[in-house]
Amino acid sequence: MRLHEIHPAPGSATRRKRVGRGMGSGHGKTSTRGHKGQWARSGGGVRLGFEGGQMPLQRRLPKRGFTNIFKKEYAIVNVRDLNCFEDGTVVTPELLMAQGLVKKFKDGIKILGDGDLEKNLTVQAHKVSRQAEEKITARGGRVEVI
Repeated sequence: MRLHEIHPAPGSATRRKRVGRGMGSGHGKTSTRGHKGQWARSGGGVRLGFEGGQMPLQRRLPKRGFTNIFKKEYAIVNVRDLNCFEDGTVVTPELLMAQGLVKKFKDGIKILGDGDLEKNLTVQAHKVSRQAEEKITARGGRVEVI
């Protein structure tokens, strides 16, 4: 095989269609738009979701539910994730953020009871589930709601 024999894979290299460059090009005059009509005009076409005057789908479907503007969203940390700390550590939201267990505080941090805890820790969080509190205190740790 020589350099002059190398070609791109069939169908991978297609040339750009240059429209409106005279009749000899085969794409002159109407520039592949056909004769008259909405699609032939400048700025022609329909907006997204337009169904030719028929009631569009997003307006035919009923509205459902609502958004509670008072809802609080907590960043969640499970008890098993706290095993990365040393015994006797005071686990604060700032420490969780520095350790990479929490990306954003949102409205606070909630500790959930998934997994087992093998360390004796003092945990400071905005909310703690009952199961998580039991697991922390069973190991001799403390829970402080801030």
